[in-house]
Amino acid sequence: MIFLNLFLAFVVFLSLISICFAQEIKATKERDPAARSTVEILLLYPGLHAVIAHRITHFLWKRKVPLLPRAISQFVRFLTGVEIHPGATIGKGLFIDHGMGVVIGETSIIGDNVTLFQGVTLGGTGKETGKRHPTLGDNIVVGTGAKILGNLGIGSNSYIGANAVVIKSVPPNSTVVGVPGRITKQEGKKIDTDMDHVHVSDPIMQNMKDLLKRIKFLEEQLKVHHSADDDAQI
Repeated sequence: MIFLNLFLAFVVFLSLISICFAQEIKATKERDPAARSTVEILLLYPGLHAVIAHRITHFLWKRKVPLLPRAISQFVRFLTGVEIHPGATIGKGLFIDHGMGVVIGETSIIGDNVTLFQGVTLGGTGKETGKRHPTLGDNIVVGTGAKILGNLGIGSNSYIGANAVVIKSVPPNSTVVGVPGRITKQEGKKIDTDMDHVHVSDPIMQNMKDLLKRIKFLEEQLKVHHSADDDAQI
């Protein structure tokens, strides 16, 4: 009888969590092809666990409860590999994929429907006070290992490429790649944030391709010039 009551209480608890975090669960299903069921997500996704814990710690933080919010966040970091400062402000539909190594600083602000992959850092650049961490708009994807540092803004519908280091604000509808991050606009249109990390516009690679084309063209012109000189000598 005791075990039955515990099981029923657990089921009720999961049901409440699934209702309160319906948008995060939906986001996980849409953005992770490995997610097969709501129960699997509730039980086995550390990114969701970190977000759930943050809702609690942020509530306590806002009410100026001492020590406890940080203690909980550090314990959750140990369990999930995700460190979210209780002071961070996070919108709805955040999806943290895999989670390990994700760090979100105290004054970070994250909009709705944002995706963070493993190793992402939303950090500061030194010992500044006040607002010192990034502000992310809506519908943003931040690739594996990317670092966004300082009190800067990332415009909505943008994509931050894997391992990019962003230290300047980014306009909406942009792709950022490289170290330091370089901005490319895709015709001013919303960028498709469907987890396609392969077909990302890279301005550095594009410049290299253009340069190689130019070198090839000049080599061909040089061959033509030499051939004309040889014919003239004959």
